[in-house]
Amino acid sequence: MGVPAAAQAAGPAGMPTYTYLRDALKLPLRYNPTGEFIFPCIRGVYDKVSGARSRYYLYYAPHEKPGGICVAGADSLDGPFSEYSNNPIIDNVLPSTTVSHVSSPHVTWDAATKQFFLYFHGENTTTRVARSSDGLTFRDETPILSTRLVPGLTETSYARVFEQAIPGRGNKYTMVYMGVLAGKRRIYHGWSPNGWDQWQFAQTPLVNPEPDGLTDISGPSLVVRNSTVYVAYHGNDGKMRLTEVGPSFDRENHLGVFYSPVASDNGRAAAPSFGTDGGVQYMFYEAGPRLGARICIARAA
Repeated sequence: MGVPAAAQAAGPAGMPTYTYLRDALKLPLRYNPTGEFIFPCIRGVYDKVSGARSRYYLYYAPHEKPGGICVAGADSLDGPFSEYSNNPIIDNVLPSTTVSHVSSPHVTWDAATKQFFLYFHGENTTTRVARSSDGLTFRDETPILSTRLVPGLTETSYARVFEQAIPGRGNKYTMVYMGVLAGKRRIYHGWSPNGWDQWQFAQTPLVNPEPDGLTDISGPSLVVRNSTVYVAYHGNDGKMRLTEVGPSFDRENHLGVFYSPVASDNGRAAAPSFGTDGGVQYMFYEAGPRLGARICIARAA
């Protein structure tokens, strides 16, 4: 596939202009039950795991049943990434229960315990966490968020967790996730002192779709720059946007689109995960229609 024209110049908060580089995964894949993948999470492991299979691990999953948390590796963020031979690393048969599917992996490195925390959903009403010392073998799966903890929500999924303290809350980690309220997808947040337990969750949305002229938003990721905090996310129009929430998570300053789909994105770009390699900024994202997406790499100009 050729490289299309550069994405729309970003603008908001000085975000870089990201240009499609290539599809992330080296095909064919051994584990590919539904022919679609979503929610990439890119992590450098070269300075965390002795004898890591590659410098970078890319986590992803099918959305459709049965899902399955997967990983691929590469020594550069340019990719392409080679599939791990033992995928899926987490399937829908969990130690405590069996669910229809597991999806939306996000991995955070906890330096205090020298472990990776993997957040994922299964079912759509429940966000879970598991931990690993090597980024490949995860254990101790446990639910940490469900719809019963935020009354009115019918889904609590697509969570990402970042080391981000919020003044006055005694936390080290902050979660952003999609909650469905009255049939509309909105962005919510929670916080924890250690990323594993003692989670607390705000009862009202952090970012709403209406100021963007949308009905639904999802796939949130935190972006810290300019001495403040933003949420990057996608909307039901297929574009990715940026909203400032501030260091105290008490603002909702909608700044507009930072990435519009190019031809190869087939009308939709979603669920961004950001990384830097050799001083160059990258964005991993899902491209294509929901239930038919693939993982792509874009590089900053």
